Amino acid sequence: MREFILDFEKPVIELEKKIAEMQDLSSDGVDLSEEVALLQKKADGLRADVFNNLNRWQRVQLARHPRRPYTLDYLKLITSRFEEIHGDRNFRDDQAIITGMATIDGLDVMIVGHQKGRGTKDKLYRNFGMPHPEGYRKALRAMKVAEKFNRPILTLIDTPGAYPGLGAEERGQAEAIARNLYEMSQLRVPLVACVIGEGGSGGALAIGVTDRVLMLEHAIYSVISPEGCASILWRDAAHAPSAADAMKITSPDLLELGIIDEVVPEAFGGAHRDWKSTAQNIKTAVLKNFKEVMRRPTDEMIDLRVAKFGSMGVFEE
Repeated sequence: MREFILDFEKPVIELEKKIAEMQDLSSDGVDLSEEVALLQKKADGLRADVFNNLNRWQRVQLARHPRRPYTLDYLKLITSRFEEIHGDRNFRDDQAIITGMATIDGLDVMIVGHQKGRGTKDKLYRNFGMPHPEGYRKALRAMKVAEKFNRPILTLIDTPGAYPGLGAEERGQAEAIARNLYEMSQLRVPLVACVIGEGGSGGALAIGVTDRVLMLEHAIYSVISPEGCASILWRDAAHAPSAADAMKITSPDLLELGIIDEVVPEAFGGAHRDWKSTAQNIKTAVLKNFKEVMRRPTDEMIDLRVAKFGSMGVFEE
């Protein structure tokens, strides 16, 4: 994949390239250590200034960065074993949803996650990470298997939304999502979700009814995309940055609103800059939250899960 640089990343990337060039010259016998040290100090300051002051629209762009790790990328980094489960035993195997048994530091879990593609062919194969109803039915089948064998469930959320095509609607997209919401609320095993990129609408929530909801630092989670919201409110998708501000879709916003339970730090500058350290942060947070949830009696765990989602949106005037 060719290099992709966001506008606000450019000054940092250009300075980092300059430092790399000077280090190459130094290795060839030219002593540029003082100049490199000065540039490194400048780069550190610029990097901090840029990434410690991101606005909501810039976080949206980071959440959609084409070099950002996806579900399968994280599974390679956080699991010692992964055996994929295919198909919904009804219509077909939806490649926008990945399911399977995995082991994370000795803990056997069921994994359910959205999967986007890289490159044109892979994006079409994965339907841009937008599941059809059979994808959600496959997810539910896998979760029922996990319940049968008493395995905790980890879901990784990263989708623009459920696929809104005619065929998906004919095969019961709304029913499949609603069924997952109901069934997940009653599963008798611990569930942890982590929003790793885009958490779009019911397509995200269909695998997001869990005991703990984690969210990567630069991920987004919303009922509609900023562009969709702008098209409704302003009749112009160009107002997406304003919509992102109004919707409060970033991890700090959602933590304050009580929609999520924890913000998982990314590598400085975004997950796309360092997959391994971000994956390690996810692994640490997931294992910690599973440990806490697994201490609870099953009936109490389910009651708290239902109460958690039932209380969202309640307000007093």
